[in-house]
Amino acid sequence: MKNLMPFCFLACLIMSASLSAQEQEEPKKDTVKTGFVLSGVPAVAYNTDIGFLYGVILNLYHYGDGSRYPRYNHSIYMEWSNTTKGSMKSILRYDSDRLIRGIRSSAEISYKTEQALDFLGFNGYNALYDGNFTDDSQPIPVYKSRMFYKMNRKWFWVRMDFSGNIIENKLKWFAGAEFYNMNMDTVNTTRLNEGKSEEKQLPYVNGGLFGNYAYQWGVIPAGQVNGGSHTILKAGIIFDTRDNEPNPMRGIWSEAQILWSPSVFGNTSFSYTRLILTHRQYFTIIPEDLNFAYRLSYQAKLGGEMPYYMLPLVYNSPPNFTRDGLGGEKTLRGILRDRVVGEDFFYANIEFRWKFLYLNLFNQNFYLALSAFMDGGMVTGKYHFDTSGVPPGDMIYFPDDPEKLHMCAGGGLHIAWNRNFIVAVDYGRALDKRDGVSGLYIGLDFLF
Repeated sequence: MKNLMPFCFLACLIMSASLSAQEQEEPKKDTVKTGFVLSGVPAVAYNTDIGFLYGVILNLYHYGDGSRYPRYNHSIYMEWSNTTKGSMKSILRYDSDRLIRGIRSSAEISYKTEQALDFLGFNGYNALYDGNFTDDSQPIPVYKSRMFYKMNRKWFWVRMDFSGNIIENKLKWFAGAEFYNMNMDTVNTTRLNEGKSEEKQLPYVNGGLFGNYAYQWGVIPAGQVNGGSHTILKAGIIFDTRDNEPNPMRGIWSEAQILWSPSVFGNTSFSYTRLILTHRQYFTIIPEDLNFAYRLSYQAKLGGEMPYYMLPLVYNSPPNFTRDGLGGEKTLRGILRDRVVGEDFFYANIEFRWKFLYLNLFNQNFYLALSAFMDGGMVTGKYHFDTSGVPPGDMIYFPDDPEKLHMCAGGGLHIAWNRNFIVAVDYGRALDKRDGVSGLYIGLDFLF
């Protein structure tokens, strides 16, 4: 299947291009925004193990004289959150096609500490996931710990991306660079148990599955266990005929990228290249109100050696950006985060979007939209590792189950503020218990 994926992708592009000739509809009349407009929402949540989360998300838009509304001249996105147990997120993101005339510029600097990042092994269904291991209602020894499938990661990330026209409003060039510093470790259960009564404390399980992979079995090579620094250089082309960015009603967005991570720009000896092919298309069903969208993406290693902690990253060009998946909020909604991890993978999303209510409140434009979706993804090229150090009784963690599409389905509610700032609430359910049960996600923007 790995060798057929690029040809399937090209066939889809040819077919969909012939279907995309649609008349452009006039948008519903909004109050035109000018100058600076600030949008934002507070972030508040609670998790038994991670503690209380508190923070804020703000987006400052500059619309200039309003002649391009809902397009903006500049966007500055700021997000900060923290939890009482030490997980935090700090993001500053900038996007503009006016900073450098004729070139779209996008940049980001972020730092995230995650006390309980999912770690479920490699190669999809070739890694065992048993929800009973994390279900504290199960008897011991079936129940191991709510943190059994978790790890600790500190992630510092800087990126800069640029794109410009080859053919006006259609074909664009793209170039960029990303720098990562990843620090990986087992979950600090001592920190998470602070302040808990004895019966509610997390049991010590020797680092959970990640601890077994890294320290007990030698599945993860010693030189990779604690992470490292890497620079990614990116170049590609983009074909874009969308009528707008936040929620297109018609058009195509297709991209092809080559990524190169040279060892000279990092602190490890790893060097590799990747191919990224992504196609998105949008169809109007009811003018302005109901549309259908789908996305297909194939991402593969072309050569070199990748460390395990770089495998989960899913690449897109701006206004989308690098994600952490497959699984979770921005890729496979309802499937456990990082469930589908391999050197090569394919994923797809289909979604209906219905704007059912338009409002103008306090001179601000709002609309509410419902969505119904189905997502799927699978590993098409395995990550190879050594299991010779795994005791025979623990080989159950490496089942020889055939890999197939990991699928999920669900729906969502979106609240759009001045067309660009969109609060999204999605709920998805996994269709196979080996991928988890369900997920509820509160974030920003439509998926693609």
